[in-house]
Amino acid sequence: MAVGFAVGVLGVLILSHAAYSTIQYRTLLKITEEEFSGPPINVVFELLLGLVLCMWAALAVPGKFQSIQLDSDENRVVALPSNLDFMIFNHRGKAFPLECTLKLK
Repeated sequence: MAVGFAVGVLGVLILSHAAYSTIQYRTLLKITEEEFSGPPINVVFELLLGLVLCMWAALAVPGKFQSIQLDSDENRVVALPSNLDFMIFNHRGKAFPLECTLKLK
């Protein structure tokens, strides 16, 4: 788990450096009065590498899946009544008056 966490931190640092490099590149383009058409290719490779490292860390850090225990109280099935026409729910509609006597102009 420590290796996965370190890879995740490295991925975030690489993504941060790619963002900083893009901002720096755009500032340079503003000084030279050129139009921004996209980031340089090395920044794109940095983004892809950071993305892959972050995705790998996101899958590796949480750990292994645990099996579902069949006898657990948390796995109970909630059954609804067969006739759903007469179900009553408490809601905020009780705060409004029953008859609305507003007239539209």
